[in-house]
Amino acid sequence: MQRPIALIFIFAKTMASELLLEAFAQNARFKVMGRATTEQDVTSLLNAHPVDVALIDADSDNGARSSIDLLCQVRRVSPSVKPIMLIEKRDAQRTIDCLLNGAKGVFPKSGSEFKLLCKCVECVHQGQIWASSEELCWLLSSLESSVFSPSSLRVVDVKGERLLSNREEDVVKLLMEGYSNREIAQGLNLSENTIKNYLFRIFEKLGVSSRTELLLYAMSSMGTYFAPNGRKSVKKALIGGDEEKADRSKAVVARRQP
Repeated sequence: MQRPIALIFIFAKTMASELLLEAFAQNARFKVMGRATTEQDVTSLLNAHPVDVALIDADSDNGARSSIDLLCQVRRVSPSVKPIMLIEKRDAQRTIDCLLNGAKGVFPKSGSEFKLLCKCVECVHQGQIWASSEELCWLLSSLESSVFSPSSLRVVDVKGERLLSNREEDVVKLLMEGYSNREIAQGLNLSENTIKNYLFRIFEKLGVSSRTELLLYAMSSMGTYFAPNGRKSVKKALIGGDEEKADRSKAVVARRQP
């Protein structure tokens, strides 16, 4: 039997949030570790308990600490925790901000069943990204309108320390520009199997399991990203083709319908 998914809630104390917390507490698939409303609460909870997923109210504004600030705090204190932002009103900029700052999912508060939220939590826990097709298009448009040099790529942790070797960063640069494994191998004068081995090591180092997660991780850790060669290459960089899928990546994106 699998252990329950350990959750924390980063919500203001309201009747709606109390009902949501109670619903998860009564579900055997989940274990509620506590609620946080401030930066200090977040740090205390994450240091005191092993946590898998954090549910964050994207509409909270607790003084100087906005929801994005609290999302970043989760990533600083415990980068292995997978955050999901619960948002009342969907819009492109807020969704992009959430994803670029490390959210693994964006879920609408209104008009969604609790059962679907449970599925969202389980998918994110398994390493998938929870986003609608429209939200991914927003992200693609953001990529296309941004221009950065691939030479500036540095994948770093929350302390600013480099996580990848120079050669691994070369692979990520080419991957994010939309090149296939075969094209990357040709460009770097390596075999295709060597490129696949590099990707496995990169996924392992960064704790990701798909190209989508790798792209989002690189963008959020750098605070920058670069413009690929048009929509087709961006989409290819995000989801790849069958020949590009790593064996241990079962699902690139868990897509919910708007």
